[in-house]
Amino acid sequence: MTAPQTSRFYVTTTIPYVNARPHLGFALELVQADVLARHHRRRGEPVRFLSGTDDNSLKNVLAAEAEGIPVQDLVDRNAAAFAALDAPLALSLDDFIRTSRDPRHRAGVERLWRRCAAAGDLYREHYEGLYCVGCEQFYTPDDLVGGRCAEHGTEPQTVAEENWFFRLSRHTDALRALIEDGRLRIEPAARRNEVLALLARGLRDFSVSRSQTRARGWGIPVPGDPGQVIYVWWDALGNYVTSLGYGGPDGDGGAAYDRWWAGDGRRVHLVGKGVLRFHAVYWPAMLLSAGLPLPTDILVHDYLTVEGRKISKSSGTTVDPEELAAEHGTDAVRWWLLREVPRVGDADFTRERLVARADADLAGGLGNLVHRVVTMVHRFRDGVVPAAEGPGEPGTEAVLAACQEAPDAVAAALHDVDFRRATAAVWRIVDEANRCIDETRPWELARAERRHRSVGAGRRLDAVLAALVHACRTLAGELEPFLPDAAALIARRCAAGPGERLPPPAPLFPHSTHREAAATPGP
Repeated sequence: MTAPQTSRFYVTTTIPYVNARPHLGFALELVQADVLARHHRRRGEPVRFLSGTDDNSLKNVLAAEAEGIPVQDLVDRNAAAFAALDAPLALSLDDFIRTSRDPRHRAGVERLWRRCAAAGDLYREHYEGLYCVGCEQFYTPDDLVGGRCAEHGTEPQTVAEENWFFRLSRHTDALRALIEDGRLRIEPAARRNEVLALLARGLRDFSVSRSQTRARGWGIPVPGDPGQVIYVWWDALGNYVTSLGYGGPDGDGGAAYDRWWAGDGRRVHLVGKGVLRFHAVYWPAMLLSAGLPLPTDILVHDYLTVEGRKISKSSGTTVDPEELAAEHGTDAVRWWLLREVPRVGDADFTRERLVARADADLAGGLGNLVHRVVTMVHRFRDGVVPAAEGPGEPGTEAVLAACQEAPDAVAAALHDVDFRRATAAVWRIVDEANRCIDETRPWELARAERRHRSVGAGRRLDAVLAALVHACRTLAGELEPFLPDAAALIARRCAAGPGERLPPPAPLFPHSTHREAAATPGP
């Protein structure tokens, strides 16, 4: 493994609207963030992993009205479904914030507002524009595609009212400099270029409040102007610092804020491409105005589709991740999200693809390998792990090299936010271990040792088995960020060192199409 690092790592997901239950698209973001959190913990870094829910949205109000129930009841019910993803997705969350319920949040949002007002960046103005409820954002006609929101495909409403505005345009040059010199890192490069192109066109000030009437009285009132409610995106973006105590009794923050936001270390936002503008332009500008540190990294993923259609809670094109995990298992869901979704470009989900990937990789590849290795140790060495003497046996070099190279390859891929490449680096160990079995044919070495009393065959068999057990132990460690449950199972099955006994062999994964009886060591 690479040398332990000491830099703090604070990683967040976006906080989704709770107008409906969670869908698989948000599960992708949660799992990716969890992998990063677990990976950096393995490297010895202090880590804080945050998620939560955006309760103060007009979309939530409209959904509650459609159901005929109080808004708080709706957001409480749906927010609980988001919080409940912790177990079925095997998340290692350190914190979960709800913007309507968490006592940390309102005070921090109000303080952020006052800091920006003191900087002269807030002013009140009459405005008439085109408003997309789905995006909770005003658009100009040039922003639309055929008169419709590019994100939701709906015609925006014409809204006229007097709101508070934020002087976004004032911060254009500072934002450009931060992005161009890498102080604000945006990955992948295509998204960085997208933001730079937006800055080159010039930024317009944007509305940061709504009337109490249009907000239906739901949300955080503007400090000193109770007839207005703070715009939901201003409110929601603040969660990244309010969850750390910003705006609490200590004002600009207490120990958590000083440790994770104001201090040294990385401040990483994982976001979908549809909210890039808010996180890479609006949020950094707000922080610049308030005189607060900025995030260091904005890591952007593309979308999932379901059988060719964009996932949408409002249209009903969704897959419930909790139900999916209950049906197919946590490992199968996490593995599909990490192994199938490309670094750039949307990915189409079907249950058939999930099952095929789980059968091929988890049951047929990883599970079969671990079962074969443990079975061979029991069959040929009474379950006791042999010690290898001297250099690797011919045929084991590639698997031992894959084990040695995996940690750095995984680290490099995750630095580039390429989860598919990272899982491929781990999977190379599986491929090389299976190839090692095919090339060295341990059962023939065992036959030669037994029938011909060949000491050389016995030594070669010991070296091969030792290398294969080492590969399984390495897999347990390297898979932990990706498949924590499976990694723990492999660790328990293969934890024994030289001279120690392995537990009896047992299938690692259920197989959707055939039993793992085929997982035999060889002829």
